[in-house]
Amino acid sequence: MENNRTTSAPGKIILTGEYAVLFGYPGIAIPTPFCVTAHFKQDPMIGDIVLNWDAEEEWVKYVEDIINLCVSIGSVSPGTITIENTIPLNKGMGSSTAFVIAIARCLFGQDCEEQAVMVEDTLNPGHSGIDFAAIWNGEPIKFIKDKVPEFVDLPSDILDGALLIDTGKPDQQTPELIKWIRSRKQELEDPLKIIGECSKKLQQSGDLAAVIREHNTAQQSLGIVSDKGKELITKIEQEGGSAKVVGAGGRTGGSGMVLAINIDASKIPDEFPTIVLP
Repeated sequence: MENNRTTSAPGKIILTGEYAVLFGYPGIAIPTPFCVTAHFKQDPMIGDIVLNWDAEEEWVKYVEDIINLCVSIGSVSPGTITIENTIPLNKGMGSSTAFVIAIARCLFGQDCEEQAVMVEDTLNPGHSGIDFAAIWNGEPIKFIKDKVPEFVDLPSDILDGALLIDTGKPDQQTPELIKWIRSRKQELEDPLKIIGECSKKLQQSGDLAAVIREHNTAQQSLGIVSDKGKELITKIEQEGGSAKVVGAGGRTGGSGMVLAINIDASKIPDEFPTIVLP
């Protein structure tokens, strides 16, 4: 490979399908304007791969684990990797998968899907695959488990002016929540089906506001929207907007990021950091 390489991978926003995709229902996800960028500079004198990134210790360790796995599964030249990231971490926006893909592309080249999947499966066991599909393709996709993702034709401005509202880090990790949902599959059959139907309705009608409201009600039935998240979403709906958790959510604590449309950022309480999508 060349001496220097720069690659990137976006985060993702799941419009419909959280958890339902684990059981074969369709989900729709789109890439975000936020991304992970990895710069690789080959240096045979180092004899290893050195990470240059000033971040929280848990994330530095995670990225080092990605690098070590890449080294273990393929021929990787020694050098330095420098990371830049604009994806909010621990907020259900696909940052962990974006790191996998950006770094794999940086070390193996763009055509490295097989290696990237191996790393993803190792570091994020039990994942549905929707994050990987949306981030790898960098386009809006419809995802059904064990099927080839389909590109979907959504308006390019579908989320113009939408808000991403940070409700805080959940008390539970995503693998723990997935395990909890799987253990309750039978009792959750109705809300899971509704979430899957929301994917079909979005493609058929394009009425994102109505779909988000229905989707949120079903997510709350799953039990993955914390009280803090519920209170915020109720306020948004009272103001005429629509909102839902994106990502795994949380039973207690925060619920990660909430996506809200048809509401002005000034209506969101100051305690919640808010991003206005361009």
